[in-house]
Amino acid sequence: MAARVLLRRSLAGAAAVPRLPPGGGLALRGLGSSAHRPREDSWLKSLFVRKVDPRKDAHSNLLAKRETSSLYKIQFHNVKPECLEAYNKLCQEVLPKIHEEKHYPCALVGTWNTWYGEQDQAVHLWRYEGGYPALNEVMNKLRQNKEFIEFRKERGNMLLSRKNQLLLEFSFWNEPVPRDGPNIYELRSYQLRPGTMIEWGNYWARAIRFRQDGNEAVGGFFSQIGQLYMVHHLWAYKDLQTREDIRNAAWHKPGWDELVYYTVPLIQEMESRIMIPLKISPLQ
Repeated sequence: MAARVLLRRSLAGAAAVPRLPPGGGLALRGLGSSAHRPREDSWLKSLFVRKVDPRKDAHSNLLAKRETSSLYKIQFHNVKPECLEAYNKLCQEVLPKIHEEKHYPCALVGTWNTWYGEQDQAVHLWRYEGGYPALNEVMNKLRQNKEFIEFRKERGNMLLSRKNQLLLEFSFWNEPVPRDGPNIYELRSYQLRPGTMIEWGNYWARAIRFRQDGNEAVGGFFSQIGQLYMVHHLWAYKDLQTREDIRNAAWHKPGWDELVYYTVPLIQEMESRIMIPLKISPLQ
């Protein structure tokens, strides 16, 4: 019986050993020599800015901004190639009216066409100030808006497919605010392994500090409805060369490579879109 207890303890201790960093042999010896120290004194403490326990609360409460109740919707519209110009013209006529209507508690954050990535695609990002009640209010009012109903019918004839996701913004990211251009935008989308969102948030709470020098960070979001365990990072750059220079510079900052090392295993799939804003986009 005593042998079984010892075996269980041994296995439990083995399961608690974290993934080793590069040069893991030295780290393992360091862990062995401090096995009886309190956990908060271990080298793992330095990896986290705001460590959260996934068992304590919902991901949305642990990772999202608590001082706001904004909900975001991102739309992906795959447009018939021959209709893209007409689609853009139609959107530029109708979407600003919704954005500027005071009785609609929503705002157009940005609207783009993809330049590199999936072609003939439009991307729209909306903010609903007040969360799900605001979303429901806007949808109910739009169902009574004859101009919007006609807009949807005409737009539908131009589309091949469409999808959307409801998002919350990470607490440690910038809130997306209008900016002057010209800029190109990169939307980096990550499909995470189920159960890893908390880890991702812990690492990126520290990683975002490495990417603030050039004011390129626009917003960071995670999905609530639609494709789940999706993360979207939105960046702005002057041009493609500036993007390359800024991304390369991050690798010369101590600690960035370590954070990349730990976040890569959390990803199942990733995608990058380079996007050009439409004239009506608040993000130029």
